Amino acid sequence: MKYIIIIPAYNEEATIGKVVSNSLKYSDVLVVDDGSSDRTSQLTREAGGIVIKHEKNLGKGAALKTGIKYALKEGYHAMVMLDGDGQHDPRFIPQLADSLDDAGMIICSRFLESPPEEMALQRKFSNNLTTSLLKFTTGYDITDSQSGFRIFSREAALVFLGIPYDDYEFESEMLYQASLNNLSVKEIPIPSSYKGEKSYITRVKILKYTYYIFKLLLMDLKGRIKN
Repeated sequence: MKYIIIIPAYNEEATIGKVVSNSLKYSDVLVVDDGSSDRTSQLTREAGGIVIKHEKNLGKGAALKTGIKYALKEGYHAMVMLDGDGQHDPRFIPQLADSLDDAGMIICSRFLESPPEEMALQRKFSNNLTTSLLKFTTGYDITDSQSGFRIFSREAALVFLGIPYDDYEFESEMLYQASLNNLSVKEIPIPSSYKGEKSYITRVKILKYTYYIFKLLLMDLKGRIKN
């Protein structure tokens, strides 16, 4: 199976070189530089990765859609999502690829066995709340709806490309759209590192994401009442 690793990145010069070089052991690597003002693009090229750069910051979802379009055009059978901050271990990529079926997605869960000790309490709470709501609306038995480490098939990619959200809502909407299109979703457990973690999630983004989740819940409840 021919797959590509897609890394959305924004000002990740401290970690992107190592993430790219470690990931290249397993497959081609595309970094979508989402308007960085640092050396993210330069260090990616020096490490051997492919770069597509947005002239301005458009959001993680927009970066992922740019990567998906490239992967579909180049004929890849599957796409791996990986964050550029070094919290994910690329050694799990072959396990993901071996576990993927023809039409679905596999999520690397940080909570399937035990939550990472270094993760901030508010992030644990946010993830648990979001995951509970998405379990209800999608029917998937998942533990980590916000994981940025996943693999999905070409068929699933065609579905995800139509998602209208350009920011962090994108990853949750992937699950919702997968459920609407009867795609399989599974999880495997992975460890994660949060040492030296930085976050670009502002209060405005938190409010937008909260609004998105409860709008999704309301839509689902209306659909259940009609049926």
